[in-house]
Amino acid sequence: MTQEFVQSKIKSDKVAVFIKPTCPYCQDAVKLLNKYSFKKGHLEFIDITTQDDMDGIQDYFRQTTGARTVPRVYIGEVCIGGYSDLAALEEQGKLSQKLKQIGAL
Repeated sequence: MTQEFVQSKIKSDKVAVFIKPTCPYCQDAVKLLNKYSFKKGHLEFIDITTQDDMDGIQDYFRQTTGARTVPRVYIGEVCIGGYSDLAALEEQGKLSQKLKQIGAL
């Protein structure tokens, strides 16, 4: 169930960000991504605190990405990591390129 939930949110042409609303790094990720003009339906923020198996979701992240922290940012079907990884892509000027490559912008 947990794996299916996470996988159902990840698409090749979409950015999926798994968050907890009170997490400051999650809030920063939301702010950073909201600066971009995404095509409708190509950006989704998923609040894992609303899920019955939040711990299971985070354990699944650890198994598949090496970390159970949020935010977990997927650009297309690839997890790029958390907020610091997202911010690094932005600082290097590579984020918009990645978003265009998957057709999200």
